[in-house]
Amino acid sequence: MVQGYDGGVRSTYRARIGQKADNQPMQGKRILLGVTGGIAAYKSAELVRRLIEHGAQVQVVMTSAAREFVTPTTFQALSGRPVRTDLWDAAAEAAMGHIELARWAELVLVAPASADFLARLAHGLADDLLSTLCLATAAPIAVAPAMNQLMWRNAATRFNVELLTARGVRMIGPGVGDQACGEHGPGRLVEPADIASQIAPLLSPAGPLAGRRILVTAGPTRECIDPVRFVSNRSSGKMGFALAQSLRDVGADVVLISGPVTLPTPLGVRRIDVESCEQMYAAVQRELPGTAIFVGTAAVADYRPLACAEQKIKKTSETLALELTRTTDILSQVSASTPRPFMVGFAAETNSVEHYARAKLLAKNLDLIAANEVGHTKAFDCDDNSLLVLWRGGRVELPVSSKRELAQALTGLIVEQYLEQNAARERDSARELASEELAAREGARAS
Repeated sequence: MVQGYDGGVRSTYRARIGQKADNQPMQGKRILLGVTGGIAAYKSAELVRRLIEHGAQVQVVMTSAAREFVTPTTFQALSGRPVRTDLWDAAAEAAMGHIELARWAELVLVAPASADFLARLAHGLADDLLSTLCLATAAPIAVAPAMNQLMWRNAATRFNVELLTARGVRMIGPGVGDQACGEHGPGRLVEPADIASQIAPLLSPAGPLAGRRILVTAGPTRECIDPVRFVSNRSSGKMGFALAQSLRDVGADVVLISGPVTLPTPLGVRRIDVESCEQMYAAVQRELPGTAIFVGTAAVADYRPLACAEQKIKKTSETLALELTRTTDILSQVSASTPRPFMVGFAAETNSVEHYARAKLLAKNLDLIAANEVGHTKAFDCDDNSLLVLWRGGRVELPVSSKRELAQALTGLIVEQYLEQNAARERDSARELASEELAAREGARAS
């Protein structure tokens, strides 16, 4: 057992602030706080205090550079746990302590995160305890960068940040302002209170869909014409990604299957990248078992070239005939599966939106459909949109809003309809069971 993992709170100070944490969203959550080298490391002490006030258990891991700015004794006094500093700690590693630490954490938060640490994390290095823990954990990772403004703007740092963001690492900040070096610009550590508020949604939020597995498809597909050309559409994937994040925020276990887009992975969501309709269908089939809700936001191509040329098609004539064939209807296939998940579809129409959407709702046996009007300046490649949401018993119009706000509103409707359907199913099962018991009693009396 790793030293300090008895969960005991020995300090009167910690006991007092722990009493304030009742009903806090972080209550009992296990946070591994990594502290790297930089003048902002002194703020990490305040961050420990904030996290404990919110009810979290905090284990601090310091790099050797961090110890040049703040002593481990400070963090031990605030957290009530011995600070881990060395991958080669003989006492801790006798029981594979770094693995136990990695499994213990429900969230890994690195604040401050130096430019050096971001580079090592981006490239998978594991040459000290903190970087090793980041590779060995399955918990979400959040980092709060802090560095000189020129270091933050450097192309190498920007590349590393983009790489980490694409992998689902949450970036908190940096802030903009005066720096210890006398310069002004981006690179300040976000204030501890703000860091604490931003990590709360990452801590396996409880919610109405807690424990439910949701499969979301998003983005366009690309159907090969030849090695350099393809048939596709203008879907950006923004709505699907926003919806995946919103569903995760209400407690769901979300798997996102995405066509080719340039969007960061939503926090806490497992992402699978595909290109063609057939690749998306294969991924859906693999991930479908155990799915409670299927949300098909992807703009899947209806047709694909009958054959993909092995070499680039040369410009040899004035016209070119391209023979197309139907792709697999993923939504219909999933709706026909047994057991069938709660089905949510999307419809993008250029005219008669409600008519076509309702027809799709019925034809594909969906539980709910979200429809919107698309065109040259509508919906695609935009940050705002509006939706018409239909189900067999009603309709709701969601006005023009950001796609994030629309995703939150649509999530509310999905939760409402899903739980209502489940409640109705349970009532039907109870009535059926009561009817069977009554028939059995009457049969017994008759005999």
